Amino acid sequence: MSLSITKEDILKKAEELDVKFVRLQFVDILGTIKNVAITVDQLPTALDDGIMFDGSSIEGFTRIQESDMYLKPDYDTFTIFPWRPKEGAVARLMCDILTPDGEPFAGCPRSTLKKVMAEAKEMGFEMYAGSEPEFFLFDKDEKGEPTTITNDKGGYFDLSPVDMGENARRDIVLALEEMGFDVEASHHEVAPGQHEIDFKYAPVLRTADNIATFKFVTKAVAMEHNLHATFMPKPIFGENGSGMHVHQSLFKDGENAFYDPDDELGLSEVAYHYMGGILKHAPALAAITNPVINSYKRLVPGYEAPVYISWSGQNRSALIRVPSARGVGTRIELRNPDPAANPYLAMAVMLKAGLDGIKNKIEPGEQTIDNIYAMGESERQARAIDSLPSDILEAVNNLAEDQILRDTLGEHIFEHFVEAKMIEWDVYRTQVHDWELDQYLYL
Repeated sequence: MSLSITKEDILKKAEELDVKFVRLQFVDILGTIKNVAITVDQLPTALDDGIMFDGSSIEGFTRIQESDMYLKPDYDTFTIFPWRPKEGAVARLMCDILTPDGEPFAGCPRSTLKKVMAEAKEMGFEMYAGSEPEFFLFDKDEKGEPTTITNDKGGYFDLSPVDMGENARRDIVLALEEMGFDVEASHHEVAPGQHEIDFKYAPVLRTADNIATFKFVTKAVAMEHNLHATFMPKPIFGENGSGMHVHQSLFKDGENAFYDPDDELGLSEVAYHYMGGILKHAPALAAITNPVINSYKRLVPGYEAPVYISWSGQNRSALIRVPSARGVGTRIELRNPDPAANPYLAMAVMLKAGLDGIKNKIEPGEQTIDNIYAMGESERQARAIDSLPSDILEAVNNLAEDQILRDTLGEHIFEHFVEAKMIEWDVYRTQVHDWELDQYLYL
């Protein structure tokens, strides 16, 4: 835990800002943000010793007989919710989950990421990441329930008057900036009602915290505008889905380890092998980076989402794109993750896959210059370009066979994650959907 902010700093800030309640936030295995609310009087105890909570009440966390867990705050994540009243303000701290004897809990996604970060550190590396999460803003009906109706007709980079969600997006950005985010860009996306907010590249743990916080803030601020924000990957058939491209690089001794000015493309052996590792593990990674049934309605040809396991310096149909920036900005962009992903687990498995590539010198193969969407299946086979899984069941089966990623998650998270996905798949599989009624009712 970084201690650039001290306990005294936090207590002083809480007093100055008239904080009355503090939410101790954490993320469960499925990526849902949870919190335990305490009064400001309990804050000193929480900062010193953590706060005990009942882990058995959280889906997939622990068994009844080992239910006591501790939330241990990360001091650097202390911030105020700017949309709440200034008098009697509400603050938050992101937390790690510990067992009663002070060890990291096996079901804590944040601790899972920290474990892989420690492995990278042993190899001399620190991962930096930046994300581009997309979301939709939808109207609510007269009962206050979300619809899939959007009141804007905006397109890519449009401004008002066609982009009616701009006011909400502006307030989301202002709230994030007040909470200490470095927002790099915000704009309307391709589909009606679709938006994107990008934050500055940062050490990977901070980026994962930022994604979890961003989703929470976006939903809260949208509610103030009587809108519903959704991070569902593909809410509208026939429109582009919402992705969460992840830009990533490794730094070593303060230098970008992905950059080599002597290489034709300006990429180092570390960068090539990192890509090789991600491409090798991509079929299993998808279970974590694209973790819901609906994720695979986005990963289809024709809607800008990547489907094929390949890399390119210029081709947006490839799974990994290498943006043109070099020097300190050298990075790769993994384009299949979506915002339904648990940010801690997604970052953990991406980093682990990349490290496996570096350790075992896995080559990524030739880059793909041509548009893969325009290729026939025989041409893709000739070039050995495989596809991502076509559904969550296939992805989970790939994950089960990938021992390296299973070990990264640990058996506790792996077993609970798979159990949840199997229940989800079974419910989906046995439902009768509207498409079936439209197709077969009159037969």
